[in-house]
Amino acid sequence: MERKGNLMKPPIRLLVALGFTIFAAWNALAGEVKVIANPSVKGDSISSNELRSVFLLQRKTLQDGSPVQPVLQRSGAAHEAFLKQYLNRDSEEIRIYYQGLVFTGKGSMPKELNSDGEVVAYVARTRGAIGYVSGATDTEGVKIMAVVSGETKERTLVTRIEPEYPETLERLKIGGTVRLQVTVSAKGAVEAVALLGGNPILGEAAAKAVKQWVYAPGPSHTTIQVVIPFEPGR
Repeated sequence: MERKGNLMKPPIRLLVALGFTIFAAWNALAGEVKVIANPSVKGDSISSNELRSVFLLQRKTLQDGSPVQPVLQRSGAAHEAFLKQYLNRDSEEIRIYYQGLVFTGKGSMPKELNSDGEVVAYVARTRGAIGYVSGATDTEGVKIMAVVSGETKERTLVTRIEPEYPETLERLKIGGTVRLQVTVSAKGAVEAVALLGGNPILGEAAAKAVKQWVYAPGPSHTTIQVVIPFEPGR
């Protein structure tokens, strides 16, 4: 009997380890941020420069002519992560910035909401709305915008291959976003892909797809940051 007990221990330990791994991966993905937009916005990607300009109220249309209006969350992890990653500000700094625009008559306060769910609902029903939510949020009714570094006008994405969702993670409903650094040759071929953030398993699947992407020719090599969302059940 003792031998049987010993034989059972390794599988149990493996299951426990797997459980902790999945739990840690889920928590990590929940901390990621997805940029979402109303389906009326034409493109599926936005440059980091454009995104910054939209949320700093410096522009009201994207390069493709789509009118946009920013939607913010009042607080929370996704709010702080978005401000730090894309605006290089914290919540207090952005509040003072907006108050300054209002005081000088150069702008008005953007729409502010209390939760991921409220942001998704508002963006889904509001033409031109663009906002952000945590990586684990259900985004039915809106489109997820891939955020790329620099001005997308310089390197237009010509061919996009969607990644295959890892079967095990999709079955366990583990999703989130992956950030990649992509090196593109002057001729438009993807030469290298490096994982910057997100689940390594999802990252591997995303990298495999991105390596098949083709960009428009450019004057030289370009390094681009790309955000790939994974949503189970979609």
